[in-house]
Amino acid sequence: MKYGKTERISGIVILLALLAIFVPWLMSDPAPREERPQPTFVIERPVEATQQDVPAPEMPSSINTSSSEGRSVDSAVNSVPIDANPRQPQTGQASSSNAQSAGADDPIAELMAENNRNNASTSSSSTSSNAAGPTSSSQGEWAVQVGSFGDAGNAKRLSDQLTQAGFSAYLRERDNNLTSVYVGPYATSEDGESAMAIIKQRANVQGLLVRVRN
Repeated sequence: MKYGKTERISGIVILLALLAIFVPWLMSDPAPREERPQPTFVIERPVEATQQDVPAPEMPSSINTSSSEGRSVDSAVNSVPIDANPRQPQTGQASSSNAQSAGADDPIAELMAENNRNNASTSSSSTSSNAAGPTSSSQGEWAVQVGSFGDAGNAKRLSDQLTQAGFSAYLRERDNNLTSVYVGPYATSEDGESAMAIIKQRANVQGLLVRVRN
């Protein structure tokens, strides 16, 4: 035999000891879990309030008097006749007379008025010179090209429009069957740039400064 009597007895003892330990543990009931406290809701009894009767509000006597006064003012305004042709206030004469009297009494005001008149004359002269623009020169080499058209009629219409606006416009046929519209010529490029800005301002046409040869 492989195992002796002693080993068998030892094994039986160990098994009995294990059974004595685990069998009671398996047969016993599990320990009860601790229950969590459940929330409690308490509904209190509503408080009884005593109801009181509130008297209706009364309109103050001051409102009555103001409304009656307003009605009397409205009736007085409506009773006034309305002029169908009201007179225009003569503000210009009053202001000029006030200015003259102030200028006669105050020398500083007279000097300021003289300065304003000089500034107005200077601005008007500069505006007229800008509107006229630079003068064209037949010997000039600079011109403002304002358009190129495949239809010569369209080019002629634009040239006539610029001529009526006071510009020296002329036509020139190119090798690619296009007709170009020029304004000028001008002696210097500065005159050409000034003319290009004036054309944009007065005729709303964007030009291009080019060098032309006769």
